[in-house]
Amino acid sequence: MSSDRKIALITGAGSGIGKCVTLALARDYYSVVLAGRRPEPLEAVADEARESGASALVVPSDLTDPESVNALFAKTKETFGRLDVLFNNAGTFGPKSLLEDIEYGDWKATVDINLTGAFLCTQGAFRLMKDQDPQGGRIINNGSISAHTPRPNSAAYTSTKHAITGLTKSTSLDGRKYKIACGQIDIGNALTEMTSGMKDGVPQADGSIGIEPTMDPENVANAVVYMANLPLDANVLTMTVMATRMPFVGRG
Repeated sequence: MSSDRKIALITGAGSGIGKCVTLALARDYYSVVLAGRRPEPLEAVADEARESGASALVVPSDLTDPESVNALFAKTKETFGRLDVLFNNAGTFGPKSLLEDIEYGDWKATVDINLTGAFLCTQGAFRLMKDQDPQGGRIINNGSISAHTPRPNSAAYTSTKHAITGLTKSTSLDGRKYKIACGQIDIGNALTEMTSGMKDGVPQADGSIGIEPTMDPENVANAVVYMANLPLDANVLTMTVMATRMPFVGRG
């Protein structure tokens, strides 16, 4: 399939931030590859993307499985011939329990989805981007406010998001020789299905339950489009997009 559009691959594209970013990129003249576990939501988002004139390829994928990830990038190359942007977005909050009560299986599942999946997709992007002509591309990782400051009872999620920061920096460094840029967007309280509970109150560091301000996820999508559209000789290494009044900066 030939196109003069740039090609973007979005993981976790069927809902939430992934959906918003996919549609924003489609409106901004990208062809989009949608990856995730559930075919039906991916197809629904792809149909919306096509309404803006974009080509949209749905590839149901298990991002924790190397063979499935390899197949995802092979299908992307077969269909579009190249990849310009990877948005590593798929993730899970994992267990919300006392640190000492986290089950090993829950810990491992969170690491597999949030960290290993992003690593495997980064490998796939490197292999494609370094060999394509023109060489290079951009990888954007979905970090989190938790990459800097944890919420109570979130050891698994917070650990993976700190690790994403390390992956971002290593990718940025190791990608230089291939003209691959890598940056990270840290999101605070974008209102999606995953964060809807904030309207009812969430645990605070002092033990209280507080209702937290949220923001429209379109703000995140617009930020990702900005990062994606930079020329490869410029990079946003880290960007924080957050609800202005959320309890992140300051004490209490």
